[in-house]
Amino acid sequence: MPNEPKHIVTSFEADLKKLRDMIATMGGLVERAVADATSALLEHNPELAGRVIEQDARIDSEQHAVEQFAVRLLALRQPVADDLRQVIQALKIVTDLERMGDYAANIAKRSIVINQVASSFSLSGLGQMAMLVQQNLKSSIDTVGEASPEKAIAVWRADQAVDDLYNTIFRELITYMMEDPRNITPCTHLLFIAKNLERIGDHTTNIAELTYYAITGDNLPDFRPKGDHTSAYVHSVDA
Repeated sequence: MPNEPKHIVTSFEADLKKLRDMIATMGGLVERAVADATSALLEHNPELAGRVIEQDARIDSEQHAVEQFAVRLLALRQPVADDLRQVIQALKIVTDLERMGDYAANIAKRSIVINQVASSFSLSGLGQMAMLVQQNLKSSIDTVGEASPEKAIAVWRADQAVDDLYNTIFRELITYMMEDPRNITPCTHLLFIAKNLERIGDHTTNIAELTYYAITGDNLPDFRPKGDHTSAYVHSVDA
């Protein structure tokens, strides 16, 4: 905005910083929700799962606040070029974050059911997958604040490891279900949980792509690491 008075430019920079801070706050809530949902599953803690479910409403509220502030910036500031990209980025990122919050709540709900069903299956694979997802999520949120295209690319590439683990878990659970029909109910819930984690990883990758575009004005390649080969068996487990 080269032709605008300095005080207006400074004020808009302050608005953009506030927008990034709001995203960081919402991102922190989502990070906590994913971590707590995972802990509720691994530690058989229904009380913690219940808190994750209750906190989903707060994540939704933060999304609405960011959207309202971003729309206000568009209406009053009429940003262009990289400033406009940052505002549009924020609107899209909070949608990804809101979906991650939903997936975390779904994991928490299913963890309660799993705890009520006699299950001798190891949850170490899901724990490892959740750890990778949480690391990538934190890095993606940090990337928004740091405006680092290099870190955005790193997050974009890291999704491959999440998909590889998901494929391994998927095959193992399908095998258990084929071996004994009594395994179908617990394994189905675990499959949904694994898919929820995989989708959180996908939304994290979306944030990395959006951040890279907001910083550079360029898109990452259309092809991105995507190792989920289970779509022929599971078409939709987002619910």
